[in-house]
Amino acid sequence: MSEDKNKSNPSFAEMMAEDSGGFTRLEPGEKVRVKVVKIGREWVFVDTGRKGEGVVDVREILDGEGKPRVQEGEMIEAFFLESNAGEQRFTVRLGRGGGGPGNTQYEDAYHAQIPVEGLVQKEIKGGYEVMLGGTVRAFCPFSQISLRRSDPSVWVGTRTSFLISQYEEKGRNIVVSRRKIEEEQQAADRAAMAERLQVGMIVSGTVSSVLDFGAFVDVGGVDGLVPRSEISYDHQVDITTLVAPGQSVSVRILQLDFNKNKHLFSIKQVGPSPWDTVADRFQAGAHVEGRVSRLAPFGAFVTLADGIDGLMHITAMKLGKRIGHPKEVLNEGDVIPVVIEGVDLEAKRISLSWDRELPEAPERPDRPDRPGRVPREPDAPSWNEVKSKYQEEKSSGMGLFGQLLSKQLDDKKKK
Repeated sequence: MSEDKNKSNPSFAEMMAEDSGGFTRLEPGEKVRVKVVKIGREWVFVDTGRKGEGVVDVREILDGEGKPRVQEGEMIEAFFLESNAGEQRFTVRLGRGGGGPGNTQYEDAYHAQIPVEGLVQKEIKGGYEVMLGGTVRAFCPFSQISLRRSDPSVWVGTRTSFLISQYEEKGRNIVVSRRKIEEEQQAADRAAMAERLQVGMIVSGTVSSVLDFGAFVDVGGVDGLVPRSEISYDHQVDITTLVAPGQSVSVRILQLDFNKNKHLFSIKQVGPSPWDTVADRFQAGAHVEGRVSRLAPFGAFVTLADGIDGLMHITAMKLGKRIGHPKEVLNEGDVIPVVIEGVDLEAKRISLSWDRELPEAPERPDRPDRPGRVPREPDAPSWNEVKSKYQEEKSSGMGLFGQLLSKQLDDKKKK
């Protein structure tokens, strides 16, 4: 069968869609935008863009003085209830003092899951008494007022929207939930964000909570964790001084998992990396100070600046004696003098030592890989002795290692 022949024989579904103006059938409870065409004594006639008339009970749009709250030609949101003899019945958000006789409108709202408006009148045992339309009493459990916990009294006196979760005894037993509306909105927001968000994007959000291990940031209804290591390049900083609940922040998306609802963000990666300026700030042969941030069996990591750590290998730590672990001569938090041996920008590695501060000496035949080093005396001081003197004498112009070498030379002359 040719393509032209296919086009000349549309399917039944296509013919139905064409006959209905290209719109699919409305489902009870579906929200649509309609245009107010005429406001009559009993009904408001609306244009839905579909075949057939749409009507809304006029009492649903009247204010306390009996005057319409909408004007002819105005676009409003309405909820579809049913279709009868080509006439489509709609309702605006219920509970504003109008609707059908008795509690019929609330029964319709229950079956179609249409939001109703209610006034939280007072706290009662287990929840709140809610007035729907000013005359119908309903009950909202504490757990169903909101997704977020708060002081129960803050809801008393507020007018808000609910879904009817239980309708019994012809309306004498009505249970409502505001939480369900929040959950539906949150699910819709998450679905929209799942389509928009991508790993690597920088987006704005609001800090929702701060804990020991990091901060949670809300990005358009999606909560993600910023681990404390991703808040600042300074891992020693108190994160509560940098972020607080309610604060607006920009984050980079590191991981998205909508199935498990686990997302990872970063605050520190929004700005430039400290490694962007390492080549200008730290060069091989430079004498600097650093803080010991971590000890490992193979050496010590020394923080030279926020986000910039160098490694002093254990073989570079001995000052006259062999050590088995860096903790024998260093503690985390020690501020020590170091010399930059090398910088690898691609691998983001800096190698350090502290014995290059000594003057150059002839090459050692037994160690051709270590030219220009001064042999250590057997009775050279340990680092525990060095670091205590360093804290006292680091302001001296010679430098501690210069003083130590000078002292050793003076001792030799005396001998």
